[in-house]
Amino acid sequence: MQPLYTVAQIRQIETESARRLPEGALMQRAGQASANAALDLLPFATSRASVLVLAGPGNNGGDALEAAAHLAHAGAQVAVVYFEGGSAPERVRAAERAHASPARFVAEDAIAGVEWHLVIDGLFGIGLTRPITGPFAALVAALNALTCPILALDVPSGLDADTGCIVGPAGCAVRATHTLTFIGDKPGLHTCDGRDHAGTVNVAHLDIDAAHYPAATIHLNGVDGFAQAAVARPQNSHKGSYGIVSVLGGAPGMTGAPILAGRAALHAGAGRVFLCFAGPALQCDPGQPELMCRAAHGFDFATGVTVAGPGLGGSDEAAHLLEQAIASPQPLVVDADGLNLVAARSGLAARLRGRKAATLLTPHPLEAARLLATSIGAIQRDRLDSARRLAAALHAIVVLKGTGTVIAAPGGAIVINPTGNPALATAGTGDVLAGLCGALLAQGWPGWEAALGAVWLHGMAADVLVADGIGPVGLTAGELVPAIRTALNRLVARHGRRA
Repeated sequence: MQPLYTVAQIRQIETESARRLPEGALMQRAGQASANAALDLLPFATSRASVLVLAGPGNNGGDALEAAAHLAHAGAQVAVVYFEGGSAPERVRAAERAHASPARFVAEDAIAGVEWHLVIDGLFGIGLTRPITGPFAALVAALNALTCPILALDVPSGLDADTGCIVGPAGCAVRATHTLTFIGDKPGLHTCDGRDHAGTVNVAHLDIDAAHYPAATIHLNGVDGFAQAAVARPQNSHKGSYGIVSVLGGAPGMTGAPILAGRAALHAGAGRVFLCFAGPALQCDPGQPELMCRAAHGFDFATGVTVAGPGLGGSDEAAHLLEQAIASPQPLVVDADGLNLVAARSGLAARLRGRKAATLLTPHPLEAARLLATSIGAIQRDRLDSARRLAAALHAIVVLKGTGTVIAAPGGAIVINPTGNPALATAGTGDVLAGLCGALLAQGWPGWEAALGAVWLHGMAADVLVADGIGPVGLTAGELVPAIRTALNRLVARHGRRA
């Protein structure tokens, strides 16, 4: 999986590597890498391309100035909007090179009325701590109104590279189509507002020696992180080889949620799936008669993996049933109403912390806020830290849903998931994810790999459906189920090991 680095880590890497390089070498490398990336984005011959470069007052502006000089020498028609700033020697020399090049330096008001083929955003980098306001905010608004590609250098101006939030409650950020980030990838480019503002992300390592990089605790989810858990099915197997999933939920009026979770578990390969209803049990699911419907009262949850919570409700009886599921020695997925019950009843939280088997929690931000006794805003302001704290508090693997879903382990490891799209913003998709988690656990996937694989497959199924024209508007949770089955079979065919 691709490592992600915090701003503090990037600063440390930069400082250590700069000591062994000529002064300004990293800025020059960043400028050359930026120019190369810009050339790849130009739609036709360089000599016909109009490129606008915004060079802010800090080192990010220095990177942009270096890029402007390279592009102008390559023949592009480069206009630079330049903001005076720091007196760092490398930035001063970058400005001198840009002024000596064929690039034109123009005022801000020259932006309007020109058909730009590319804009390079070098206004503010990872050091921004205050919201963009005033004239700079007006400039960002003008940029976001353009229809040409926008290449952000290191991070879109106004975006927090650690959290993915727009800096400041009243701030704004450039909405880039592409981001070239330097030294190492950053978590904020892949979660929260980052996915709307960063566009396609590429990394320029600037030829820094690998010895300067610390061991990463944050990664971007990828097949290499969980494929080792996928096993090709041997001929000599049967339904008992692939485990049992029991879905605990379905209070009166809420039978749809456990059905969605059960269908997902069945199509994701669980050998047998039980729907355990807290309310009156259905006789069967006519659309999926392979699911076995039972009353939750008296059911033995120790027979296999339990997915607890879809449509469970918040009654005392629901809490009693959840307590039984938590007491099972088998792996457990807690979702939806199960999470709300844990948040409301400290005894359930204490029992959850004491579990020995794998425990996965799949909260959306409101459920996470209830579990941490805080607000949705606080959760979203730092999704990584919220997931990490929740995993530590409940000694469970936490899947904090949302764009750039965050998966956190109790030991502090963090993974951000890159798959998925707004088609998932509809009722029932969380139930499908919970059922998928349960199916992978039932087939013997370890808890961490099950969480990574389920989130990745869930998002990939949505991506494939949208690419095929099914969504993002109007995609239903049930449509994800067969697409997940296809994605899982492709994964096993390509990467699955022999049993």
